[in-house]
Amino acid sequence: MPLHAVTPILRIFDEAKAREFYVDFLGFKVDWQHRFEPALPLYLQVSREGCVLHLSEHHGDACPGAALRIACDDIDGLHAELTAQQYGYARPGIESTPWDTREVTVRDPFGNRLTFTQPAGA
Repeated sequence: MPLHAVTPILRIFDEAKAREFYVDFLGFKVDWQHRFEPALPLYLQVSREGCVLHLSEHHGDACPGAALRIACDDIDGLHAELTAQQYGYARPGIESTPWDTREVTVRDPFGNRLTFTQPAGA
């Protein structure tokens, strides 16, 4: 039985900050969102190309401070795109690692770390 993509759930605390980071800065789009009632916590799905993330304000869904590694086909292009955004809370660089990858790491406003990675020489 084949397995398919994993969809991580990341804990968020503030809808406006989450949208600023994931949509405005990283370029994800909101696919859908759900609240049981208007004043209750938000749960939403964002995606960009083949990467899908779930973001949740619900207490039991996830712990802040998660770490994700996201495969990327064009780390230089992604880095240029993020740098051009002039996001006030992150100016990520490209790191060459001892395990032969090139990586761009950003932290969201809730302490979650997203590392975009591409094999060196790719």
